Amino acid sequence: MSDPSLPRGTLEMSERRRALAPEPEAAFRAFSTAVFADGALDKRTKQLIAVAVAHVTQCPWCIEGHVKAAGREGASPEQIMEAIWVAAEMRAGASYAHALKAIQAMGGGAG
Repeated sequence: MSDPSLPRGTLEMSERRRALAPEPEAAFRAFSTAVFADGALDKRTKQLIAVAVAHVTQCPWCIEGHVKAAGREGASPEQIMEAIWVAAEMRAGASYAHALKAIQAMGGGAG
């Protein structure tokens, strides 16, 4: 199910990205580490949120990475799937809510 138009990351590509902009690379890694550390939310919860967001943004690398990270943090397959369903509802909910704009454009609402 891999998309041939999306490159599979390699160590060489990662090193090249780091070499092209080492300071932003280091800053991003530090930011990511801080974001996913235990805080008011535990690491597992943060990874489940990331799984949901990855599905909304439809990033295949993020989906793969955060599903695996959520599992490492103790999330069950059922919890991961529920997070995905939350993402699906939020994505569908936006279309549902924006239907009001279509109703308005068709002359069916005030405004």
